[in-house]
Amino acid sequence: MKLSYVLALATAVNAQYLSSGWTPGQAVTAEGAAPSFVGVPRQAAEPAQPASLSSLFDMKRILSSESVKGLLAKAGINITEQLEVAAAAAAVSPWDTRIPLITDDNYVDMVVNETMTEEEERQRVWVIIVSALSTRQEGISKFLDGVFDDAYNETMIAADLPHVRWARIDYLNVTYVTTRWNLWVSPSFVILQDRGQTLRFYRPNQLRIVDGALREFLKQQAYLATPPWSGAFAPGGSRGFVLEYFAKFMTWQYLISIRIPRWILFIVTGAAASFLVNILHGFGPKKKSEPAPRAVTRPAAGAATPATTDEAAAAPAAPLPASPSGAKQRKGKGKK
Repeated sequence: MKLSYVLALATAVNAQYLSSGWTPGQAVTAEGAAPSFVGVPRQAAEPAQPASLSSLFDMKRILSSESVKGLLAKAGINITEQLEVAAAAAAVSPWDTRIPLITDDNYVDMVVNETMTEEEERQRVWVIIVSALSTRQEGISKFLDGVFDDAYNETMIAADLPHVRWARIDYLNVTYVTTRWNLWVSPSFVILQDRGQTLRFYRPNQLRIVDGALREFLKQQAYLATPPWSGAFAPGGSRGFVLEYFAKFMTWQYLISIRIPRWILFIVTGAAASFLVNILHGFGPKKKSEPAPRAVTRPAAGAATPATTDEAAAAPAAPLPASPSGAKQRKGKGKK
C-alpha cells in the first residue's frame, strides 16, 4: 500500500516538471518554454561617497545618531524635537525679505552687471546697510535695521525715489565684498554708484537717519557733498588689484573654515596659540639660576660663636698663661 502511494506521487512529480517531448505530427515551435523562475536583475551598486571632514564632525549629525539620541532620551531630552526647532528658527530670516541680500555670489550679477539703460546707469544709486546681528553691536544693528526698513517702506509708498535701490549685507556671511571695500566695521551705510566704482561709507554716528532723515538725505542727494573713496587701493586705483587678490584669498579661506566645525577650530587655534607662546617665551638670554642661600644658624645668647676653620687658621695663636709658681719666684727675686 505504501509502495503504490510512493509510485503515484513520483509519477505526479514527473508529470509536473518533465515534458513528454516531441511526438510525430506535432508542430515545431521556435520559442522555448518560459522559465518557471524569473530572477530580479541586480541593481548596480552606487559608488560610496567619501565622508568629508565636516560631515564626520558635524554636531547635528552626531546628535542625530541613534546612540546619542538614546542617551539623551534617558535624561529626558528629546533631541529630535530640539533640532527641528533650531532648524526652523534658522530658516526664518531676521530681516525684511523684500530687501535683497547682497552676497559674494550675487554681487557681480546684481550690482556690477545690472541690466539698465545709460540714463538709468547715470542715476542709479544703491543704498546698502551692512548689518551684523551676532556681534557686540547687535543692539545698534537692530535699531538701524528698523530705521532702514521704515525708510524703505515709506519710499515704496511715496514712489519718489525710482532710481534708488535698497539692499542689505550680512557682515558675518560676506567676505569678498567687504574685504574688497576695505570695510572692517559694522553696522555701516554704503552709498554705491557707477556699478560699484564710486563708494561712500558712513558710520551710524555720521548720519542723522531717524524721523525720515534718511529719505531726505537721499532725496536731497546730500551724499554728493561727501567725497567718495579714492586712493591707490580704491576701485580703479593703481593698487586696487592688491585688495582684489586679498579678497579672493580671504574668501577661499572662509569657504574652507566653514566646512570645519567650530569646536575643532577652537581646539586647533588654542593649541597653535599655546605653542606659539611657548616658542616666544623661549627666546632671549636665559637667566642663570642663583644658588639657594645657605641657612645660617644663630647661636644662643651667651654662647661662644664657634670659629670656622679658615678663621682659626688666620688668627694668631694665643699666648700660654704663665704658671703661678714662676710668677711667685720672679716676685721673690725682686725683693732680694
